[in-house]
Amino acid sequence: MQRTTKSGKRLRWILFFGVLSLIVLSVGLAMFSEKPWIVPQTQKSLTNPLSPSAANLAAAHEIYNDKCANCHGDMGKGDGSEAMMYDPLPSDLTNSAHMRKVTDGEIFYQITEGRKPMPSFKKKLTDEQRWQLVLLVRSFSSPTGVGSSATPSQSTKDK
Repeated sequence: MQRTTKSGKRLRWILFFGVLSLIVLSVGLAMFSEKPWIVPQTQKSLTNPLSPSAANLAAAHEIYNDKCANCHGDMGKGDGSEAMMYDPLPSDLTNSAHMRKVTDGEIFYQITEGRKPMPSFKKKLTDEQRWQLVLLVRSFSSPTGVGSSATPSQSTKDK
């Protein structure tokens, strides 16, 4: 009888430490799971073929309201009605410091390819629609509210 009790306690300790180890491992993986976007250099160097015209921005706004605003919010702050459901949280597209570091090609790539939990829009939107969204995304972080197709290096040089 004594032997059964000792083996029962031992089994409980083993199970306890096993479950505790899984919890610690899960938390550790969750903390370090957000990785930066890896965008091919050929995509980074792409420039937006569209100009930030009123027509392009209006067209992009319609698409954005339909496909993006639920997560990224009406003004691109990452505070949409569904934002809290996702990990990682949607990007704050109004963060001008971050947006100055990202090329139009990178934004186009991110919209095109997606990354969990953001879907890919490669087959859902045309190239032109995705480039229009790039203009709109740029406008969220622009002080004038008008999109800019400047690359980060051009933006930095202009200042």
